[in-house]
Amino acid sequence: MRPCRRGPALPLLLLTAGLLAACGPDEPPGAVPERGAAPAAGTIGTASAAEDGQWTMQAKDYAGTRYSGLDQINVGNVARLRQAWSFSTGQLNGHEGAPLVVGSTMFLVTPFPNVSYALDLTQPEPTIKWQYNPRPNEYAIGKACCDVVNRGWAYADGKLIYNLLDAHTIAIDAETGREVWRTKMDDVEKGVTMTMAPLVVKDRVLVGNSGGEMGVYGWIAALDVKTGREVWRAHNTGPDELVRIGPEYRGPYPWLQGEDLGVKTWPGDAWRRAGSAVWGWITYDPELDLIYYGTSNPSPWNQEQRPGLNLFSAAVLARDPDDGMARWAYSFTPHDAWDYDGVNEDVLVDLPIGGRMRKVLVHFNRNGFAYVLDRTTGRVLSAEPFGPVNWATGVDLETGLPQVVPEKVTRENEWVRDICPADVGYKNHSPTAYSPRTGLFYVPRQNVCMDYRAHPVSYIEGTPYWGAEVTHQPGPGGFRGEFMAWNPVTGTKVWGIPDKFPVYSGVLATGGDLVFYGTVEGYFRAVDARTGRVLWQDKLPSGIIGAPMTYRGPDGRQYVAILSGVGGTMPLYKDVPGYPPKGGSLHVFSLGDGP
Repeated sequence: MRPCRRGPALPLLLLTAGLLAACGPDEPPGAVPERGAAPAAGTIGTASAAEDGQWTMQAKDYAGTRYSGLDQINVGNVARLRQAWSFSTGQLNGHEGAPLVVGSTMFLVTPFPNVSYALDLTQPEPTIKWQYNPRPNEYAIGKACCDVVNRGWAYADGKLIYNLLDAHTIAIDAETGREVWRTKMDDVEKGVTMTMAPLVVKDRVLVGNSGGEMGVYGWIAALDVKTGREVWRAHNTGPDELVRIGPEYRGPYPWLQGEDLGVKTWPGDAWRRAGSAVWGWITYDPELDLIYYGTSNPSPWNQEQRPGLNLFSAAVLARDPDDGMARWAYSFTPHDAWDYDGVNEDVLVDLPIGGRMRKVLVHFNRNGFAYVLDRTTGRVLSAEPFGPVNWATGVDLETGLPQVVPEKVTRENEWVRDICPADVGYKNHSPTAYSPRTGLFYVPRQNVCMDYRAHPVSYIEGTPYWGAEVTHQPGPGGFRGEFMAWNPVTGTKVWGIPDKFPVYSGVLATGGDLVFYGTVEGYFRAVDARTGRVLWQDKLPSGIIGAPMTYRGPDGRQYVAILSGVGGTMPLYKDVPGYPPKGGSLHVFSLGDGP
């Protein structure tokens, strides 16, 4: 692989101009270990328990790998996969989460009105143990940016814990379905909703808010798992006291160092309505005792109304889960002018970088660059384009700053054409998977570019604070999505499966050398993790934007499950032939008889 560009220190806003980065996905892939060989590229980066056949958190483990060691279903027999049973959720909006399995019980939560179900897996036909309707405020429906989705739920301390669209977090007794506690986290009247998946670390339930398009004040908070009492709250913009920055904080670069950066990098009091919400994923390293999460776009989209670096929007932050104090922060897209949120998952793995194993964080950003960061310091080790990026020529590894192409910076009252990627990114929040057997990441990618025109916008609490018009078109090659394998050590694409729609589902990797994903058209697929060959697929009633998971049932058999139900931002493409009908349902598969 050709090395990434390095350059001199750059100005803080328009950093540099140049040609499209030369190294990237079109270069020859690195070698992939033979089937059954020891993994060469890296390992899961946090301590994890031996495979027990359960799926007790959204990403399977704290590292966010979405990898299961189960291998009863494998490349040799996956063609025999058959639907074992299905379950209708009764809801027609986008289904974005993954089922959880704890013991012999499966847990589901629907999009609004956020009804939860416990299914008994010991029965021949799984039956409802209980269902609970929390009856959230319908006012929240009109405040949700991108459908009334719920991206996931958590299990801990005998409780099913999840967020309601109306900015509450609730805990349900996992055995009885009785509500144990409900905590109001913010005011939906201000435009705040909650769609992210909570993560439980020790005795803390970690949650964040949505609403970057409403000019909310972004935060992450910790609740006591037993009582729901708020333990700490950290904002992502504002003075150090509110951002919870103290003497332990170490900015990885000079532009991320200094006092009250969350104020000084914004005009006036714009930090109070700065977006920078936490609507994506959280991961945790128990050895470093740090949580990692991303923040959304700055508000408004019109970048001319907020001169400055706009820290800490479109960023990743590392915090102590006990007290919320920040340890470091890095902004992927400082002064974001394109809606390149930083909320995508931060997967924690250990990789051989520069001849030695490093504790790293791998993040496929909306802006089109695949980042490998040192997760102890936040410094960028590599940042390679995983699609045809043209808004920047690369990321300067000495400064950590993107090398921006001035002609692609969005402007007020002027159309800027053919910006790649679009505001939805070359990858949105749909989570990747990592296999320690292959050392590869499996990435649900979009391939969409945009035309963009900003316009002035005034802030009115609880109303859209947007300030932009955007149109989308397929990216280079004419397709809108791709499912691909990526080598994080070499920064290269290994294989890819193009799609006429954006690939918007999550991904599952297994010990059977399989990866599972779904398409907007409704195909649920099993792919050879090493070659990218589709080995099996089944057409479901609606499109797939949820995340697959796998578990060992009470009968000792391995099952794979996925929620079907198109929604989210995918209605943008409803006029493309093949777009499926709405419908929410769970589909569970196991091996059938025959060849």
